Amino acid sequence: MWIKIGLLSFGGPAGQIGLMHGELVEKRKWISDRRFLHALNYCMLLPGPEAQQLAIYTGWLLHRTWGGVVAGALFVLPGAALMMGISWVYVTFGDVPVLEAVFYGLKAAVMAIVVMALIRIGRKILKLPVLWILAAAAFAGIFFANVPFPAIIVSALVIGFVLGRLAPSVLDAGEASRGDAAAAVGADNYVVSDEVNDTIPAPTLARSLVTALVWTAIWLAPLAGCLFVFGPGHVLTEEGLFFSKAALVTFGGAYAVLPYVAQQAVEVHGWLSATQMMDGLGLAETTPGPLILVLQFVGFLGGWNQPEGFSPATMGMFAAGLTVWITFVPGYLFIFVGAPYIERTRGNLMLNRALTAVTAAVVGVILNLAIWFGWNVIVSEENGFDALPLVLAGLFFLLLYKFKWDVLWVVGLGGAVGLGLFLLGLR
Repeated sequence: MWIKIGLLSFGGPAGQIGLMHGELVEKRKWISDRRFLHALNYCMLLPGPEAQQLAIYTGWLLHRTWGGVVAGALFVLPGAALMMGISWVYVTFGDVPVLEAVFYGLKAAVMAIVVMALIRIGRKILKLPVLWILAAAAFAGIFFANVPFPAIIVSALVIGFVLGRLAPSVLDAGEASRGDAAAAVGADNYVVSDEVNDTIPAPTLARSLVTALVWTAIWLAPLAGCLFVFGPGHVLTEEGLFFSKAALVTFGGAYAVLPYVAQQAVEVHGWLSATQMMDGLGLAETTPGPLILVLQFVGFLGGWNQPEGFSPATMGMFAAGLTVWITFVPGYLFIFVGAPYIERTRGNLMLNRALTAVTAAVVGVILNLAIWFGWNVIVSEENGFDALPLVLAGLFFLLLYKFKWDVLWVVGLGGAVGLGLFLLGLR
């Protein structure tokens, strides 16, 4: 199941979180809806790719440490492997028209998947007028005023605490409406239901410190190896140091950190050109996995362009692998240390009210990402406005919404349509 999610996790956080919700909560009933949203609240507060961290969290809920390790790895590996192959094709052959055509169709399919995911998540979360207002305010803040993502999340958290203390009923009404259904949770046979608590060991300071030390060592071990073998001035060491810092400041996902990465990678280190940076973002948008995989492309190009005694392909693969490790392993650190404490807060009404406000704000942020992605699909500098992806996305949305097609079939159809347009000479 995790391999399927990894292969189909297109469309950034909106598509990925929606896909996980559909598989874990609605289809397989492995995790209850409220348990899933509680985990999502915590992951949105962390730096790094929130969808991968949510995969780790839900895998941990189901099978503890090994469940989290497998879930997080399989969520990333399909996209990372595909990005590695595409990066090699990109630097070896340049533009490949047939691949561009397939991605053209995939982008239209992803647009439909993202919209469907947004509807699904919105229906689950926005059950109260105040939550609609918070979602709209978050969208307006980030879309029109370019308010930083961390500021939006912190503001929502503060508003949730204030409302929870001064007017708790405006955030509790939704809980009351769901309270009558609490008994139905057991009837739905969720593997991890709202009532499951005793299977999670109580966190202790000693266990938390050991976990933090172990996963910090795992995270930084490749960087230490590069520093020992190659020294501080080598491209692998420099990339490891840079992406280690980036992993700790990527609040808001790939879009929030890209300006910083682009400025440092292009202008300071010279690992790739500005054009290559934009091409990498385009590739990351049309491959499965978190959009932050664009960092893997940056790492690959840095190694390819500065092989330092190795072949460009060898150094590119080493650099890409190091970048993926440095970027995604911190998610395990944050989840395995923090999740036991977060699970213990599920009965804290004040905190849950605040996190409910955060979840509503996240819907507005996801809407912004969906619009950003859709706009960049139908409007480009090369071709201007292109209505065909919008038409195709509408048709794909009907297949998802009305005819209940599985995401796998829609993605496959999108790629096939793109290939068909290429063979007919229309792309």
